[in-house]
Parts: sequence; structure tokens; C-alpha cells
Amino acid sequence: MTCKILIVDDEPNIVLSLEYLMKREGYEVLVAHDGQEALDVLRRERPRLVLLDVMMPRKSGFEVCQELRADDAIKDTLVLMLTAKGRETDIAKGQGVGANAYMTKPFSTRDLVQKVSALLEGGE
Repeated sequence: MTCKILIVDDEPNIVLSLEYLMKREGYEVLVAHDGQEALDVLRRERPRLVLLDVMMPRKSGFEVCQELRADDAIKDTLVLMLTAKGRETDIAKGQGVGANAYMTKPFSTRDLVQKVSALLEGGE
């Protein structure tokens, strides 16, 4: 069975490149363009992993992660935050709301693929 990954970002170019990259790696890809849409897709489709931007309209990635962790139906979803916010306080906040991993933009596609693979295989 193909693993479902949800990409959540409000920047169309980033969504396109991540979607291409994840499909090339063999994953089934879902897309959301803001935090509220992300929660709707998470509840409906139940992806295994979400690549989650922090700064988005309607709900931030931090808010999405917090709501996801509070919802018994989807709380086990893996969360990899992808963001330009790379200060220690931002990383700590991401971990505080339950992110499994945190990568700052710009990132190498190779590093991202390795991180996704490690998370899905049960590593960090």
C-alpha cells in the first residue's frame, strides 16, 4: 500500500516542487493550501505524514499541529514542519506543539527525502 503524505503550504511553487519530489519517491500526495484546509484533509484522508509550513492563512502550522495532536482520530499522524522560521525559539515551539521533526527553508531535497524516509520507518 502506498503511503499518503499531505503537503501543506500556501506558496504554489513550493507545493509543486514538493509534490513532484514526493510522487517521484513513490508516495501518494495530498495538498492543502492553508491551515484549516489541512485539518479538513487530515480528518478526511488520514495521511501517514504531513509536511507542514508554519506561516499560512487561516491557521498557522503551529495551530494545525496543536489541533492535530488534540484529535484522537489523527493524533498519530507524523508531522514534519518545513519553515523559514529557523530560530531556536521557533524550533522549540514546533516541538512543543508536537512536531516530530523540523526543517528550515531552504533545505536540500536529498535531506528532505531522507528525513521523510526516516520518519516513516520509525526513526527520527
